[in-house]
Amino acid sequence: MQVDAEACQGVLQMTFFFAAVAIIAGLYLVNRQRRSRQRRFIERYRFNSAITGRVQKHYPHLTEEQLDQVMEGLREYFYICHQARRRMVAMPSQVVDVAWHEFILFTRPYEQFCHKAFGRFLHHTPTEMMRSPTIAQEGIKRAWRLACARHQINPAEPAALPLLFAIDGLLNIEDGFTYVLDCKDKSSPHYGSGYCAGHISCTSGCSGDSGGPSCGGSSGCGSGCGGGD
Repeated sequence: MQVDAEACQGVLQMTFFFAAVAIIAGLYLVNRQRRSRQRRFIERYRFNSAITGRVQKHYPHLTEEQLDQVMEGLREYFYICHQARRRMVAMPSQVVDVAWHEFILFTRPYEQFCHKAFGRFLHHTPTEMMRSPTIAQEGIKRAWRLACARHQINPAEPAALPLLFAIDGLLNIEDGFTYVLDCKDKSSPHYGSGYCAGHISCTSGCSGDSGGPSCGGSSGCGSGCGGGD
């Protein structure tokens, strides 16, 4: 009788174990499917054309094709915010940040977008991009890693800039943030005036070697930059 009771208890324990495993696996699958739907929603979302019109008021020199690039930059920012889950992601681009501001002003569509894309409201939080041109904040490091992953760029040894980090320079945004891959390249038109993209992935310090020049000029990004909560 004792043997039967022990055997029955063992069967119950195994049953509970497999049931728990099944529940955990089910929850994981549901969460994975939900996040996949959210990513597809972000990738396919059609922004209101009025947003590009408002962005153009800030930057009249932008062509229609360039404005489309800005909106793709905004899409990319939302994508990496989704990838980061609830961790803060700094905004690397001034022109894309302006587009984000303009989108937020369409309060109901923006709220609906956030609900479907993130399951929560994505607040715009002013933040500093870099403490100095060569010392990156954690939020911008995260943006760099995720943007590089999206474009299959090695963040430690980048051969190119991801869209979010390249767009201000590409579109000649006067108050934008320009990044350079190699701050010691004197042939670069941005030598001495840009942010050092090659230093962003550093885990500590991120300053240039003592023998090379720093990227002088800009200092932080001010209140125009944003970050997702």
